[in-house]
Amino acid sequence: MTKLLGLSGALRRESTNRKLLREAARLFGEATYVEADLNMPLYDGDLEEASGLPAAAQTLVQQIAEADAVLISSPEYNSGIPGVLKNALDWASRADVKPWTDKPVALMTAAAGRAGGARAHNNLRLAMAPFRARVVNGPEVMVAASGSQFDEDGRISESYVKNLTALMDTLRAEITR
Repeated sequence: MTKLLGLSGALRRESTNRKLLREAARLFGEATYVEADLNMPLYDGDLEEASGLPAAAQTLVQQIAEADAVLISSPEYNSGIPGVLKNALDWASRADVKPWTDKPVALMTAAAGRAGGARAHNNLRLAMAPFRARVVNGPEVMVAASGSQFDEDGRISESYVKNLTALMDTLRAEITR
């Protein structure tokens, strides 16, 4: 069975980015889905030198390596991706193993604004560039006014289902290529 790993740039349990990841996994179809825990210490070269990668970063690296594909959803904080997401990416980059290499990845954003996190989406694409992952191209999923786009069961509004489904179809094809 396909293994999907979700990374949310928002730590809140019920953030719209976590909801978006769960909806993406649901629309992907048959797969095992796990959300990574990005709550880890800030990257610090002295800490790394003294203790190596923190346990949370080691777990993340292992989860990325074992996943068939990764879903990343980010809010937009001050026109960019949140520090917690960038920090996790930085820690993962310090591992001896390079888990992102050739890994299929789908990017998406959910934000309160009208652009749905378009600037964060671009920042996220740039942040992933050094890792040589296979970031799938479109359709771009940027959920605007995200607080009102999910029902009480966490289902995304119909206006986003088509593009989110198409993005998951593209990801599925990338896994099997």
